[in-house]
Amino acid sequence: MRAVGYQTSLPIEDPAALQDVERPDPTPTGTDLLVRVEAVSVNPVDTKVRRRGGAEPGDWKILGYDAAGTVIATGPDAKVFRVGDAVFYAGALQRQGTNSELHLVDERIVGRKPARLGFAEAAALPLTTITAWEALFHRLDIGKAVPGSNAVLIIGGAGGVGSIAIQLVRALTGITVIATASRPETQDWARELGAHHVIDHRKPLAAEIEALGVGAPGFVFSTTNTGDHLAEVAQLIAPQGRLAVIDDPAALDITPFKRKSVSVHWEFMFTRSMFDTPDIAAQGALLNEASRLIDAGTLQTTLGAHFGRINAENLRRAHALLESGKARGKIVLEGF
Repeated sequence: MRAVGYQTSLPIEDPAALQDVERPDPTPTGTDLLVRVEAVSVNPVDTKVRRRGGAEPGDWKILGYDAAGTVIATGPDAKVFRVGDAVFYAGALQRQGTNSELHLVDERIVGRKPARLGFAEAAALPLTTITAWEALFHRLDIGKAVPGSNAVLIIGGAGGVGSIAIQLVRALTGITVIATASRPETQDWARELGAHHVIDHRKPLAAEIEALGVGAPGFVFSTTNTGDHLAEVAQLIAPQGRLAVIDDPAALDITPFKRKSVSVHWEFMFTRSMFDTPDIAAQGALLNEASRLIDAGTLQTTLGAHFGRINAENLRRAHALLESGKARGKIVLEGF
C-alpha cells in the first residue's frame, strides 16, 4: 500500500521530513477494522510527534490520526461494523497512522461517518470533536453551573478544537460563548460558528472580559499558548470555576488558582485508547452522537483548507502551515 512516512525527525522544509513510501498491507485482528482511507486531516499532534523523534531503525513511522474511509475487512472479534460501512475516527497514538491507503483501527473508537458530509468534510472532525467534547462535558462538566456565572471562555476559538468547541457549547448548552482570535478572518470565523463574543488574545484577556459586561466566565477552555495566558486566566475566571487545558506548556503553576478554588483539568483524547480504559467505547459513542448532530444540521464541518491528494509534498505543506500558527479550522487531504 502507499503511505507517507519518515525515519528521522527533520525540519519540515527538508524533503526527507515526510516521504512517499510503500508498506505491506495490514491484516485486522481482534476488534480491529481494516479501513480504506479516503481522506485525512492534519493536527498539531502530527507535527509534535514528527519533531520529537524518528522511527525504529530500518522502519518507517506513519503519522496521521484523523481519517474517514470505508471498512474493507474486520477482525474476528469486531461486532459493530461491517464491510462497506463508511466510518470516521481519530486513531491511537501508539499505532501506525492514517496517512496510508489502508489503516487498522479498534472499532470501539470509531463512529459512523455523517451521511450528509463527504469524506473530506468528515475527516476534519474526529480528533477535535473528541477533544472538545471530552474537555467540555467529561472534564469541565460544563452542564453543571458555576455559581454566579453563565459564560465559557475558549482560548484559540478559530483553531481546530476551538472551532468545534464553540459549536458544541452553542448546540448543547445555554452558556454564553466568548472566544479568542487575533486576526479579522479568524475572528469572523469564530462568529460564524456561533461565538457570542470574540476578543483578541494578543491583548490582556481580563480587561477584555470585563469590558464585555457579561460577568466572569465560570469555565475556561485553553487550547493553545496556555503558559502565556495563565496569569490572566487566574484573574478573570469566576470563583469555583473550572479550567481545562489541552496544549503542552513548559510549566503550569496553578498556585494562583487556590484562592478562587479553581479546579484544573487535563484533556488528552488518546488516554482511553492508550490505556485501553474500561470506557474506551465512549469515544465511538461520542462520534456517533456527533454524526447524528451533523446529519440533523446542528453541527457543521470545521474544514478550513483542502490541500489536495494525500502525498508527502502536500502533507509537508500542511505541517508547515500548522507550525506557522496561522491555520484556520482543519487542513484536509483526500485520495491517494
